[in-house]
Amino acid sequence: MKKTNMMVSAALVLAVGFSSTAFASKDLKVKINKKLSSVSVMHKGKSVTIKRDQNQKATVIADFAKTSRKCPPFCIQPSTLAPGIETVAEVEVIGYLDRLHNKGDKSILVIDSRTPNWVAKGTIPGSTSVPWTILKNADPISVMDVMEKFGASENQGIWNFSNVKTLVLFCNGMWCGQSPNNIKQLLKMGYPAHKIKWYRGGMQNWANLGLTMVK
Repeated sequence: MKKTNMMVSAALVLAVGFSSTAFASKDLKVKINKKLSSVSVMHKGKSVTIKRDQNQKATVIADFAKTSRKCPPFCIQPSTLAPGIETVAEVEVIGYLDRLHNKGDKSILVIDSRTPNWVAKGTIPGSTSVPWTILKNADPISVMDVMEKFGASENQGIWNFSNVKTLVLFCNGMWCGQSPNNIKQLLKMGYPAHKIKWYRGGMQNWANLGLTMVK
């Protein structure tokens, strides 16, 4: 593939069979959908453009290509986790990222629920890492830090969720339990279900569609 100086960074952008050439939106042959070519977001202080792989012969990278894992614990998740939880797909996730990073909507967070070793393999640009182990292990200080980041406030052990953010959570895919664990813990704490969105397809579907990943 032809490389140019406009490439974000080899250390930042995962190949995913992704062409490193910087395309103008009008030149993209593989668009996200008919109306949307790409979306630029900020990730750790750097601008990253989310777009699909322009190499039409590309295949899924090995880290997200495995189809079978021992169940339990890696069992296929249902389409709906709990009443009130909306299940979303890639276009909706990109829409939330666009609102957050380009339209100034700070009431949204896109959450990578995976452990750091998985995040290191690649994540969705513009997302925030909140490993499922933090809420599961229930260390009070760590939980408080996370909940305050989500917009909740605590008074004498009682959480106030009146100003919480809309959370879009994901993990590795339809067989992954990391984002479901985060969601279940949030619901137990009283987080309003209508403020939680679940990207069930996760990184496996993101990779299947050739969408940009970052480390």
